[in-house]
Amino acid sequence: MTKQSYLQENHIDYIDYKDVATLERYLTPHARIQGRKRSGISAAHQRSLATAVKRARFMGLLSYIVQ
Repeated sequence: MTKQSYLQENHIDYIDYKDVATLERYLTPHARIQGRKRSGISAAHQRSLATAVKRARFMGLLSYIVQ
């Protein structure tokens, strides 16, 4: 039996860049995007997560770095 990710458990098909709480789950303490092995999500979700994080950073919802 494989472990389901947070996205699959909550039936999230589209990762919205405005949902900052969900995006922060997949960031390291240094505000970097976690790798696929560590986050446990599928490759398709990882790609859409990266796009959503980059859009949120550009819009100013997430920071690029943590000091």
